[in-house]
Amino acid sequence: MSSSRLLKSGLVVSVMTFLSRILGLVRDVVIANLMGAGAAADVFFFANKIPNFLRRLFAEGAFAQAFVPVLSEVNEIENLTRQRQFIARVAGTLGSIVLVVTLLGVIGSPVLAALFGTGWFVDYLNDGPQGHKFELAALMLKITFPYLFFITLTGLSGAILNTLNRFAVAAFTPVLLNVAIISAALWLAPGMAEPGIGLAWGVFVGGVIQLLFQLPFLWRAGVLVKPRWGWKDPGVTKVRKLMIPALFGVSVGQINLLFDTFIASFLMTGSISWLYYSDRLLEFPLGLFGIAIATVILPALSRNHVQADSRRFAMNMDWSVRMVSALGIPAAAGLMVLGYPILMVLFEGGAFTPDDARMASYSLLAYVSGLWGLMLVKVLAPGFFSRQDTKTPVRYGIWCMALNMVFNAMLAIPFGYVGLAMATALSGTLNAVFLYQKLHRLEVYRLSRRSIWFLVRILLASAAMVAVLLWQRPQEDAWQHWDLTAQIWQLTEMIGLGFISLVIMALVLGIRLADFRTRP
Repeated sequence: MSSSRLLKSGLVVSVMTFLSRILGLVRDVVIANLMGAGAAADVFFFANKIPNFLRRLFAEGAFAQAFVPVLSEVNEIENLTRQRQFIARVAGTLGSIVLVVTLLGVIGSPVLAALFGTGWFVDYLNDGPQGHKFELAALMLKITFPYLFFITLTGLSGAILNTLNRFAVAAFTPVLLNVAIISAALWLAPGMAEPGIGLAWGVFVGGVIQLLFQLPFLWRAGVLVKPRWGWKDPGVTKVRKLMIPALFGVSVGQINLLFDTFIASFLMTGSISWLYYSDRLLEFPLGLFGIAIATVILPALSRNHVQADSRRFAMNMDWSVRMVSALGIPAAAGLMVLGYPILMVLFEGGAFTPDDARMASYSLLAYVSGLWGLMLVKVLAPGFFSRQDTKTPVRYGIWCMALNMVFNAMLAIPFGYVGLAMATALSGTLNAVFLYQKLHRLEVYRLSRRSIWFLVRILLASAAMVAVLLWQRPQEDAWQHWDLTAQIWQLTEMIGLGFISLVIMALVLGIRLADFRTRP
């Protein structure tokens, strides 16, 4: 795939992801106004996190990393009948396994609530003040857990469409989940004794709608097939063997998040919610840029590998690193300076207080220090997955999981929930370093001189932007005394000033459109 097609595909995914992220922020604003950062919010975010953890394993993460390269290979060398047969057997096998896991999750929700919310469970056993959180979490999990089944099949559908270079549908689909949760928050949850239960039903309905939305596009592409069990099918076997190590690789990051939740359950009320709201702002550029570029680069790299085109492979890798750096470094710098006012403008009001915004801004500052590293992981890992090597990223992921736990133990005591965010940033950055070093040693990819000089200029331009923003940024007390309209106007001015200063400095330093192409 040429740089122009990669850029076009990346732009399509980014635009759709942007729409999804905007609605995601609207969703979080509605939730913040409804429940703030109190006990009910902690429980809802907890109950939503566990099925999302498994979703990353079965749908968006390990499965996609194993399935897309194999499907690309099948599409390259097999006929349409074999392609349809392969898809049918993957769908039947994966769907059956996830259905069993979903049923076990619904039945065993109290066990899951006790395992990952141990602090609440201990209080429940001792009639402590947070014991009711355990009971509510177990109930909410029964409602949210079936989301896993629907979103797994949705992820399968999206992976198929992405392999066919139809990126827009899968990128748009999360919009429907946000619409479902927002609708539940506005019309269902306010009338319930426990608003979080209404939001949980929004998650359930959102999963159903996302799957139904993609089916017509599969039919139009000629790949909507009847699922069949195919455990021993050669293609399914290959996906299965690649997926097992990939499961461990993806689970590393997710286990770290759940471990953070486990520790946060022992901290002050609000810790889980403050981490959630700051993580949502982190996920905005991470999804808009990092995941979008990774989505379009994996099928391209898989084709390069099948065609044994190592030169094009390296050029596409280099392009993806430049792209996420050009977007990720300035985004991280901007969030460091403007994180607090952004949190105030987005979430403050209703049950979400100015103090909640301040507390969330501390963990946001820690998170964004690792944003560039987390984005690089998204585009460096496909360098292994596209070559059907899922074991190497797993090995480094396990190292980083162990390091994250060490960092958690070291930082959570002196810094509380902020220490958990610091640990995530550190371990994510180290993961990127490990992945790049291995690609370099294998002579699969090494950063070109062109890209090194590009990174230096982006860092300098971002530093200049930070200097301008710090010079013009109002004092924290001023933000609190302005009404919402004044806050929005001032924040818009600051973002515009930052963008203009970044672009001017980038042009002065010699960054041009040619730097965003794959060819030198």
